[in-house]
Amino acid sequence: MAALLLVRYGELALKSPPVRRDFERQLRRNILDQFLANGLVGRLRSDHGHLYAEVNDAADGTRVLRRVFGVTSVSQVWEVPTEFAGIRERLLELGEPALVPHASFAVRSRRTGTHPFTSQELARDLGAAVLDRFADRNLSVDLEQPRVELFVEVRGPRTYLSLDRFAGPGGLPLGVAGRVAAMVDGPRGALGTYLMMKRGCRCAVVALPSGRPLVERVLARFDPKVRVRNAESAEDAWVPQLAEAAEETHADGIVLPMDVDGFAVERERWGDRVLFSPTVGWSDEEVTERWKRVEELAA
Repeated sequence: MAALLLVRYGELALKSPPVRRDFERQLRRNILDQFLANGLVGRLRSDHGHLYAEVNDAADGTRVLRRVFGVTSVSQVWEVPTEFAGIRERLLELGEPALVPHASFAVRSRRTGTHPFTSQELARDLGAAVLDRFADRNLSVDLEQPRVELFVEVRGPRTYLSLDRFAGPGGLPLGVAGRVAAMVDGPRGALGTYLMMKRGCRCAVVALPSGRPLVERVLARFDPKVRVRNAESAEDAWVPQLAEAAEETHADGIVLPMDVDGFAVERERWGDRVLFSPTVGWSDEEVTERWKRVEELAA
């Protein structure tokens, strides 16, 4: 394998041990499903709180992992033994091309396990080594908005070095929180569906013509197994299809692109079914802004 990617996840780490193990297993399955759907070759390993993906192509692997719910960030990393001299030399080697004259930089260090140094001491000493090695470049330390960030994660006997950190969608792994059926007719419906997926729900989607491009171009990239029905745009033509999708998938609820004014009508239409509308309190401008961020992750 040509590259090693460090995959971080957030909420999963807060669960009880049995729940956490179940969620981590689901996360691994979802990652492998994404690899398969995108034609990537890779394998996974883990330690307490992180996953490591060995892939043939770092850029493609990062792009795909950023679409996996539960993943908070991804970095290409270089693995070295946890020994200061080795960490220092490899970090200087990796940072040398990026540390151009007059650049500002920061060393971001984290530590797990028992070691003869703290995270702050490690960052301080490595920062001093950078300034000493590249004294002729007039570098400066800037902990707020540096041009270059050097990441050091000490994980017991192994340390992982990186120069970047790409955000993932966060949330919970798909498949840990039941099923819903969702109607997508535009950005509001697509964003509401995305937010339910982010909370771990598998979504069966009924797409109107105006929503189909959003499902195909964006939502399907976050769930390669998403089930989609196409509906006509005639008034209420989608209603029986959404009801059928809910029945077939044993959905726990219906996701609709409602606003506050439309809630009473939908409540009467759907009777005892549980209704979700994650964007009900947002303006169209807020929906558009947030949907753009989702599109960026899917790109």
